[in-house]
Amino acid sequence: WFEIPVADFERAVTFYESIFATKLKYGEMNGMKMGIFPYEAPGPSGAVCQMPARQPGQDGTLIYLNAGDDVAPVLDRVKANGGKVVLDKTLIRDDIGYIGIFIDSEGNSVGVHAYN
Repeated sequence: WFEIPVADFERAVTFYESIFATKLKYGEMNGMKMGIFPYEAPGPSGAVCQMPARQPGQDGTLIYLNAGDDVAPVLDRVKANGGKVVLDKTLIRDDIGYIGIFIDSEGNSVGVHAYN
């Protein structure tokens, strides 16, 4: 499980739904808004979360989200939706695949990974 801190919940949900071409499931816990990424158990998932104790930023842990078949279309949608790509599609190794890194709508550094 992971939580990506956000300042503007609606903006962040729109951003992530747009770049991954999916819908996040709305949830709330102890007054904290959560946009939960789709997942299949027992695989990991997480959420964008608006929580007073955590602020968005680039200094935290860098997580890599599943980009599906290819990193490039996700990075293209990052640019089209107001994010900033800081590492274009890059091959790590043939058996590991490709990564890319971007700054989201809230200022968080986030990575994406795909095998192709």
